[in-house]
Amino acid sequence: MTEQAGTQSLAARLGRAYSGAVFDVLRGRGITETVLPKEIVPLDETRTLAGPVFCMRGRPTPGRDPHETLLAWTGFLGRAPAGHVVVCEGREEHRALMGELSAETLLSRGVLGFVTDGGCRDCASVRRIGFPVFARYRTPRDVVGAWMPEAFEEPLRIGDVAIAPGDYLIGDIDGVVVIPGGIAADVVDEVERVMGTENLVRAAIRSGVPPQEAYLRHRKF
Repeated sequence: MTEQAGTQSLAARLGRAYSGAVFDVLRGRGITETVLPKEIVPLDETRTLAGPVFCMRGRPTPGRDPHETLLAWTGFLGRAPAGHVVVCEGREEHRALMGELSAETLLSRGVLGFVTDGGCRDCASVRRIGFPVFARYRTPRDVVGAWMPEAFEEPLRIGDVAIAPGDYLIGDIDGVVVIPGGIAADVVDEVERVMGTENLVRAAIRSGVPPQEAYLRHRKF
């Protein structure tokens, strides 16, 4: 299997999991600073987003030439790689760092989704086209003349979570969990085992087994 095929397979397997199971596995390994701030939520709560991370960092630049900011933004759109989730440390409190045309562009290029500590606009359209976005707020205010990307594929920090190129993430209705890239394959293996055990616990409870007995039998709850 090629590296690209392996990455796609791992992303697909992770996408069949859920964030709570991933957190539990990481916690069991002593890794606890993995959950992005609770304010970062999905536009569409029915979608799960999972895949390898493409790191992007930027900052507010009030008074910047609008043409210059749009050149920089469209340059990013052409750079984001297929099969990845863009994670944007925007350091932005007021502006949308994703909108409908940008979402259309990234979706057409095979990008899996976008996660940011900034905002999103055109939310109804973004949700309608099916591009997964996790953002901290919604606003009609955009980046033109006021925000610039400044680094790609460099380590980021959002809240208490350090994020590096090669990491993976999963986001769903409960939030976003980041998996260190070096252990991502092992974590996904363990998550699949955990979910299998949870199915046994669920079946036991549905058959009338007392919850404590089900826990003691399978050591999972």
